[in-house]
Amino acid sequence: MRQLRKYRFFFILFGSFIVLTLINHSLGMKAFQLTGNSILNMLFLLPPVLIFVGLLDKWVEKETLIKYMGDKSGIYGVLFALLLGGIAAGPLYLAFPIAVLLLKKGASIRYVVFFLGVWTTAKLPVVIYEFASFGIKFTLIHICFGLVFYYLMGIIFEKFYNHKQLLNFDNNKDISL
Repeated sequence: MRQLRKYRFFFILFGSFIVLTLINHSLGMKAFQLTGNSILNMLFLLPPVLIFVGLLDKWVEKETLIKYMGDKSGIYGVLFALLLGGIAAGPLYLAFPIAVLLLKKGASIRYVVFFLGVWTTAKLPVVIYEFASFGIKFTLIHICFGLVFYYLMGIIFEKFYNHKQLLNFDNNKDISL
């Protein structure tokens, strides 16, 4: 019974889908189809990222990562986070396993937050789309403000959290609804 309690949100959601389908069949089927497509999309995108994270974990030494993204890395940390986040493709949930690996290897919290911010605002596909759709002025303003904001947020996060707090978070605790 305790194992089932862990999945109660799933059961509530699944029950809601069934009720929706009974009330409005076409809307319920559309919701099932959209959910199924999203799950399939995630299943195709996530394994390559997890393989990349595993390879990065084995190939990049902790000392090397600390040198380029540690507390004393300076401009190298900014440039490395900018490069890593800028060449990315895919939704933000793909960046989280990489961010956890960076934290485990000793990267500074400010650069990990900055990396996540770059992934959301300044990755190459987004920059190209914004430039083509909105022009150079909007793109530069959006990216510059976004990068400054995420860097400052990284500094603020670094003041309030430390590596142990972020890495020792117990995700097996029961979350009540």
